[in-house]
Amino acid sequence: MSTILAVSAKNCLLLTYGMTLGLPTIAIPALYSNSVSNTTSVRHDDLLQLNKEQISWFSSINLICVPLGCMISGTITQPFGRKPSMIALTLPFILAWLLFHYASTVTELYLALALCGLCGGLLEAPVLTYVAEITEPHIRGVLAALSSTTVILGSISQFILGNFLHWRKIVLFNTIVPIVAFISLLFIPESPHWLITKGRIAEAEKSLCWLRGWVQPDAVQYELSMLSKSIALNEEKVRMKKNKKFYSFYLRRTFLLPYFIITASFFFASFGGTSTLQVYAVQIFETLGSPINGYTSTLVLGILQLMGGILGLLLIHWTGKRPLAIVSTLGSSLCFFVVSAYVFIKQYNAEIILNVTWIPLVFLNIAAFMSHVSIRLLPWMLIGEVYPPNIRGQASGASGSSSYIFSFIANKSYFMVLDCINLSGTFLLYAIVSLVGCLMLYTMMPETEGVPLEDIQNHFADKTKTFTMKIERSDKIKQKKMWSATNPALELDHTETHI
Repeated sequence: MSTILAVSAKNCLLLTYGMTLGLPTIAIPALYSNSVSNTTSVRHDDLLQLNKEQISWFSSINLICVPLGCMISGTITQPFGRKPSMIALTLPFILAWLLFHYASTVTELYLALALCGLCGGLLEAPVLTYVAEITEPHIRGVLAALSSTTVILGSISQFILGNFLHWRKIVLFNTIVPIVAFISLLFIPESPHWLITKGRIAEAEKSLCWLRGWVQPDAVQYELSMLSKSIALNEEKVRMKKNKKFYSFYLRRTFLLPYFIITASFFFASFGGTSTLQVYAVQIFETLGSPINGYTSTLVLGILQLMGGILGLLLIHWTGKRPLAIVSTLGSSLCFFVVSAYVFIKQYNAEIILNVTWIPLVFLNIAAFMSHVSIRLLPWMLIGEVYPPNIRGQASGASGSSSYIFSFIANKSYFMVLDCINLSGTFLLYAIVSLVGCLMLYTMMPETEGVPLEDIQNHFADKTKTFTMKIERSDKIKQKKMWSATNPALELDHTETHI
């Protein structure tokens, strides 16, 4: 329970970030001067109107700023700790929401978006590592998936409010969430792993007592000793390799193979259609002649995204990550194939589909649901468990940044792709990308759910297991209780410890 409370406090910050991702969806119809919508007049923005080029930047500029934050996230936040870093990042979000509310020029909108993106990137290292370092292995996957689901919930909150309020009123309301995050984060403990690396053992003991259910110190002594030993061993290995150039760690299989799998997953998630669909949802639904208005259709889309994320959250402990990823990508691909065929028929013989205008609404929502069951969340879960401890912060930042680069390209190029291959061709492209993603994950992605991080790292280090989907677990870890000491990707040797 205590661990869940700590993760929930952190999730308040992720909720804020999710809101920044959902805002463009509801603001674009009011800001776009060439909007096809007939229902957006009541939300028309009197201060600002943007053209197609400006809208393409508005939909994506925050995404391209996220990698900048990702790249420096580990370096900047590591000296201060996970908790202080997360607390400090609530303040720029408050500033960004106020800047949105009072924006009277395009530059001010861009500045607010850039600030949101930069802060979102800076969150990567402290947020991802905090969850990995405080949770026990048997609940690590669920709580990691909950983080991504919280971001989705933040986006959905904007879709819900967009049905009733002008977007400027919504951003003012959004300031409440980072304030709540600031207060909540004050009451959670710092990561025991980080405290031990700084030599603050007594504080690490108190942190573990809090995280394991407010227990007495005697109850966490074994875990604390194992954690301390693991960190000491890892630091010793790093010192032994200090003469090697820093980039040598990034030329090994233990980085390259996980990085390829995660980056490829981000690519398929971004170019598989659901990233663009979310941002331009209102326009897409109204262009396709949805039987309900664009804002309501988008709300349904958001709800199904959340439901997909929750379903994935519930299933992952039993099914594992791999089956969900395959079903998710294959299902999305089939849905986009159907919508592509619908649009193609509509272009040449609209009479055939007069009585089935529900098809794009249904299948686009199913595609969004299927993608959020796994592929949209999968790489974020993998980031926290596949990299060696000595490069985890930097590798996590680099991996996370690729997601936003891909999403930026997908959203920024949407109008250009639409002009080149029309809407039917665009959906066909999404279907093909998702299908290729399904085949790649089926071939190369091992099952990591419930597997200790030491065994995951050993798997990626073995050249003979590149296409082996089942990770072998060591007998020692099978026999022992899964203490959190094995969770933060710390390297444990096989020497018996007597305490």
